[in-house]
Formats: sequence, C-alpha cells, structure tokens
Amino acid sequence: MCGLCQVKVLAGAGPCTDREQALLSETARRAGMRLACQVPVERDLRLAIPNDYFTAREYKAEVAALRDLTPDIREITLRLRSPPAIDFKAGQYIQLRIPPYEQSRRTIYRAYSIASPPSDHGRLELEVRRVLNGVGTTYLFKHLSLNTPVVFNGPYGEFYLRENDRAVVLIAGGAGMAPMKAMLDDMRERKIRREVRYFFGARARRDLFLMPEMQALEQSLADFRFIPALSKPLPEDDWTGETGLITEVLCRQLENPYSGEAYLCGSPAMIQACIKILREKGVAKDRIFYDAFA
Repeated sequence: MCGLCQVKVLAGAGPCTDREQALLSETARRAGMRLACQVPVERDLRLAIPNDYFTAREYKAEVAALRDLTPDIREITLRLRSPPAIDFKAGQYIQLRIPPYEQSRRTIYRAYSIASPPSDHGRLELEVRRVLNGVGTTYLFKHLSLNTPVVFNGPYGEFYLRENDRAVVLIAGGAGMAPMKAMLDDMRERKIRREVRYFFGARARRDLFLMPEMQALEQSLADFRFIPALSKPLPEDDWTGETGLITEVLCRQLENPYSGEAYLCGSPAMIQACIKILREKGVAKDRIFYDAFA
C-alpha cells in the first residue's frame, strides 16, 4: 500500500500485480521495478537492490518556512531535529510521511526531491507541485504550517551528477526544478567548471519560478546558461524567449552530435520524448540519467 519496497527484479518474477500496476509508473515497470511485497517467491530470483536502501534512516524535523513559488508549486523548508544533520548527494530524494487526515485514514509516504545543496546538512528545501485531489500534496498545501513537526526517511536515488569533465545538459519542468537546483548549487559551491545548459519548460510566465536564482547562477558558474521556454505564453506575458514544448526547444538548441551527459526530471512522457531526441543527437544510453515523476 505504501509503495516503498521497490526493487529491480532482473529475472525470475511473474507478471505485475494489480497493486503494482497502480503504484508503479509505466517507466518504472519497463525498467524492471517491482514491489517486493507483491512478488511471490516461487523460484530463484535475481534482484538489484540500491545501496542507499541500506544507509537510509528516519529523521524528525519541523517546518521552518513556506513559500508559494507559483500558483501550484510550494517551497517547503525543513529544519532537522533528530538527528540534526543528513548526508546526501545533490539530486537525491526523501520519503515524507503524510499523517492521517480527512482525505486519508492511514499514514502514507510520498517522495520529494531535495532542492537544497548537500552542504546544508541541517536544512532541506523541497519544491512540491500540487496535484488535484492528491492525498500527499493536499495535506502539504492545506494543513502544513510553520513549526509543524514532520517525519521523513532517506536519502534515496541514483539521480546525481557523475564525477567527470563532460558537458552537461539539464532538462526539467515544474517541480523537476528541485534536483536540478541542488545540483547547480552544489557545482557552484564546489567550483566545478563544466559546460552546463539547463532547459526548463513551463506553460506561461506565471509558471516560471526561481528566475533570480538561475540568473545569479549564470553569473557565478563558469559556463552555465539557463534556457526557459513557454509552451503556451499568454498575451500579457510579453514573452520574448524560447517558445514551444521543451522537446522542440531542445531539438533546436542542442548541438548535433552532442558528446556530453544529460540529466532529466519531469513526467515520464516528457522524459521519453527527450530521450528520443538525445539519442538522435548521438548521446549514449549510459550518459542519460533521469528521475521520472509519476
């Protein structure tokens, strides 16, 4: 019911159960991800369990700040209490506990990427997009207030910047900004000098956020360019930047062939469309990393 026991089954499992169909995205199922509690052990199995599952732990914190970034994206800042510090890689995520309330009679967990850099061990920033009737985000938007105690566990995830000198292209939309911001802040603090191009997609100007922060990074990072694009700009937006789907902008702007790495965060459909373009531009599969929001 919680969806937390995800493992990659390499061989030996039967078809996905109805519960797995409901809790795992199509992208995750295609990658071989299964829910361990739903896989009957009837023969030898081959599994790949991420190392971070053995190092994650539970943390207690409190809400230190709340800020609405767009009409449907909220920044939540957590101050750690016990233990008072966390170690993670920029790009990883946590599982936040959502307590029972009128829309949910049981405790659930929801995954949210960390938007703050790893150097800030005692504080975490999350950027949460409100989902219509979503059990987790409804609680976070309607019931979460300053100084509210919260519980989470983590960190998790294999989505982080690889250590090399290759050029980097980042592609995101909406709350997919969170892990990208963490990576960029981490690069700035560690004085990493790599070419970085960040394509960020939104519908209209009101859906863009953290623009001053991105502009500041353009001044402080050695070779960084932020490329926002609006798919449906409004007349009052007076927009002179890139327009169209982020895949169209990527196709126009990214050099061909592209010899760098790609990091993608957003909806599974967006990610699959971008992967197709990247492959067409010569990016090897093992240089494409993504975090899909179901």
